[in-house]
Formats: sequence, structure tokens, C-alpha cells
Amino acid sequence: MSIILAPSILSANFSCLGEQIAALEQGGADWIHIDVMDGHFVPNLSFGPSILQVVKTHCRLPLDVHLMIANPDSLIPAFIAGGATHITVHFETCPHLYRTLQSIRERECKAGVALNPATPVEDLREVAHLLDLVLVLGNNPGFSGKGWFPEMAAKINRVARLLEQADSAAIIQVDGGMNAQTLPEAYRAGARAFVSGSAIFGHPGGIAEGIRCLRECLITN
Repeated sequence: MSIILAPSILSANFSCLGEQIAALEQGGADWIHIDVMDGHFVPNLSFGPSILQVVKTHCRLPLDVHLMIANPDSLIPAFIAGGATHITVHFETCPHLYRTLQSIRERECKAGVALNPATPVEDLREVAHLLDLVLVLGNNPGFSGKGWFPEMAAKINRVARLLEQADSAAIIQVDGGMNAQTLPEAYRAGARAFVSGSAIFGHPGGIAEGIRCLRECLITN
């Protein structure tokens, strides 16, 4: 069973970021997930486009950028120029979502939409054909280490059905509370890409062991 693991560098130790990114690549990570927060759409602040240049000097993995910001259209070109391979935006911050997704794809970048826990799945229907990725938030955005809302499994399943009806090949990604106990439930619901922070960076056996445990949890559950 093939899955995509996208460790979130929000949980990395920034005093040795280069070494940790190299360890992710060597340990078998598929993408690097970069959570961009502006202190407006979500309470916290994180990274700007320059972080992509830092990451790119240490690995060649795809850079999966999640824009939790109030005005993503103004910064999308800078993140793509910095090396983003995937850009995910929120319905709530894009008044002209169709145009935003077109703009991302025209720049030869993969386009995604994130669903907050309370965002209706039905909102995807009109843009499903423009999507490469649907990110289902497993908990409220803006904070790491807050666990997984179990009711999100049913939401993932509804997203999977909607994408199938729309004949969309978009991948369902989950971010929020993903660990060896919760990932199998999200997988069974239809997710195939998983963002994880503490389960990888905080694993007592190290980064590579954290990645290995997440892959193997599907075999044992």
C-alpha cells in the first residue's frame, strides 16, 4: 500500500534544520510540508518564501506549501518562484478561488484546497477538476500537537466520494494529529498523503524511525 509522507518542518529543531531536513530525505520522506501562517487567518506566525531556499539547499524533495494566510494571491508567485511544487490555499481566504487555482496551475505548480474542520465538503464540487490535492485538517489550523478529531474520518470519506463523482484524480491529504494510531483510520477513509510533525521529529528513535513507524502502522492495523 503506497502512501505519501510529508513531514512538517514546523516541528523541526531550527538550530539544526539542515541536518534534520537531510535526515528526512535519507529516512524516506516523500515531500517536505511547509506551514505558512500570518497571525491573521490563524493565530500563529511561521515562515515566508525564503524558507524554501533554505530547505532546497539540503534536499531535493517536493516542497508542499500550505498557505494559512489572509491574502494568499499576493504571495503565491513568490512561493512558486522559491521552489514550491504544491500550493494549498483555503476557501475562506480566496474570494475568487477558481482564478486562484488556475493561477497556481498556470505556473506549473500543483494546486490544492484545504478544508477546515467546519468547512463543507460540498464546497469542493465546482473546483474539483482544478485540484491536485485536497487537504483535510484533522483539527483546527494554526497549532501543532493538538490531536485528531475522530469525526474527520467521515469527512475524508465524503471528500473521496465527491472526487470520484467528479472524476478527479486529486490526492486526499490529512494534517493534524497523524501518528501510528490515527493514520490507519484516515487511510481507510480514503486519504493517501499524510502530514506529520511530532510523530516524526519527536520520535524517540529518531527521524528515520518515526518515518518507518508511520509506514509500518498500515501493516499492523
